[in-house]
Amino acid sequence: MLTIRDLVKVYPGPVTALQGINLDVPPGMFGLLGPNGAGKSTLMKILAGLLEATAGQVFLDGEDALARPERIRQRLGYLPQEFGFYPHLTGEKMLTYLLKLKGIEAPGGLKKLVAELLERVNLSSAAKRRVKTYSGGMRQRLGIAQAIAGDPRLIIVDEPTAGLDPEERLRFYRILAELAADRIVLLSTHIVEDVAVLCPRFAVIRKGRLVAQTSPTEARQAIAGKVFEGRLGREEMAEIQGRGLRIIQSILVEGKNRVRVYQPDGAPLMGFEPVQETLEDAYLLLMQDAAQVPRPHEEAPALAAGGAA
Repeated sequence: MLTIRDLVKVYPGPVTALQGINLDVPPGMFGLLGPNGAGKSTLMKILAGLLEATAGQVFLDGEDALARPERIRQRLGYLPQEFGFYPHLTGEKMLTYLLKLKGIEAPGGLKKLVAELLERVNLSSAAKRRVKTYSGGMRQRLGIAQAIAGDPRLIIVDEPTAGLDPEERLRFYRILAELAADRIVLLSTHIVEDVAVLCPRFAVIRKGRLVAQTSPTEARQAIAGKVFEGRLGREEMAEIQGRGLRIIQSILVEGKNRVRVYQPDGAPLMGFEPVQETLEDAYLLLMQDAAQVPRPHEEAPALAAGGAA
């Protein structure tokens, strides 16, 4: 279990990046979902021992991670949002170099371990190719190969699928799902699909505050039967906004606005059809609610009732 209590990070300015985060992350895959600038990367860097917290506590299986970061680092695998590679090295040599930097030792030698890791992330056929020829997805898989070396208890992946094409994203999903079978994998992302596909539980963070803890199923159930969609012209759009309805999102399609709205009582709306609610609907509503909650100690948004806020 990864336990985070009252975690605060204040940068010079002052800028408060984290405002008292409390979170329990069980074994398996756990998502941290939020927009860019929400504080996700700051939290990941503190957990990885790359930043000092201003206040708070972090425990991994009961061991104090902030007081003894060197002990936790031995049990940690980390794939940051931007991972630097030497482009002129082959994948095999790059991974070997990274394992030496991490102080990884293997009974059968590093060469054997590197071959095993490349096989696990489906890069064996590209082992002799220079990293500069790798696609974005291949680089991410090379990054996860170094993260899982040493069989870490906790793996942190920060925005791992950003910029990947659909095929590479699916391949990466499979790798992460396999890794979560016997360890804690903390996935930080702003992509709702990542959470919907991978995470039995997730937390939502906005402006350094924890907005909700829930599951994809619970989040969707909270708005089931209350989401409607319609196509509106510009004048109709202005009218519906004047009625004070909760607009989830509006997308321009063929000259008209395709509008999804949230109706708390589920009452039918003139010109709108009921539609299947999605996790993205739930997330966007949480973001709207969170914008109206100025203090961490105040009551959590109603949509988050399925979990602890």
